[in-house]
Amino acid sequence: MSAVLPVAQRGEIILTLKAVPVAASEFNSPWLEQLAQAMQATMLARNGVGIAAPQVYVSKRVIIVASRPNPRYPDAPDMAAVVMVNPEILQFSKETCLGEEGCLSVPDERGTVARAQRIIVRYFTLHGESVEATYEGFPARIVQHEVDHLDGVLFVERL
Repeated sequence: MSAVLPVAQRGEIILTLKAVPVAASEFNSPWLEQLAQAMQATMLARNGVGIAAPQVYVSKRVIIVASRPNPRYPDAPDMAAVVMVNPEILQFSKETCLGEEGCLSVPDERGTVARAQRIIVRYFTLHGESVEATYEGFPARIVQHEVDHLDGVLFVERL
């Protein structure tokens, strides 16, 4: 079982920085694998549905998207957790939807945020394979929220 890491809180500099891409030499490395495992453990321990590396004090472009029903999001659809390295949203639908968001870095605060209903995202696996995927609804919202973290943006700035 991986360690549960401390989570950076609003006001900390790490959350305002643009995270650095994972380098080609870092794919398939034990440290990247351990980072993903620790991020996953931290997210699960705090009932998150997604997490970004900057939230655990690592300024790298790595996110996990893991929609599932839990006490914070009882109506979330269930999907397998996806680790996305260097994610890039290629396309946002013109259609948007409003939804309530919270954040592990902004505890006890929630807000309604407009996000694209559907997105196409390209990312790499931990092994460096390129993947292009389409997400809709709540999972698309999670991807957009977590990519914002990589760009130093918190959801409260979008309210």
